[in-house]
Amino acid sequence: MSGFEHYERELTSLDDEIRRYALICGVDLATPHEVAACLAEPHADWPEDKARESLRGLLLLRFKLEAEMLAEGTSPWPLLSAAHERSV
Repeated sequence: MSGFEHYERELTSLDDEIRRYALICGVDLATPHEVAACLAEPHADWPEDKARESLRGLLLLRFKLEAEMLAEGTSPWPLLSAAHERSV
């Protein structure tokens, strides 16, 4: 999926989009049950809620990128990392 040198840029881009969609959807990323609700199986009315559907997809993509980074020996920063926010 990614080259080792591109992880930081890809993770930063994903985090920016996740934060944007979380704000649109009113999801507090610091609240585990709200994130879990987004990751649960889509509800019947979600096709009408494109922003929430996008947020779910972005969160799943981030988890896949994290797994890839860990497999290559790179540690991803947490989604709500203060160090990352300083670099944005």
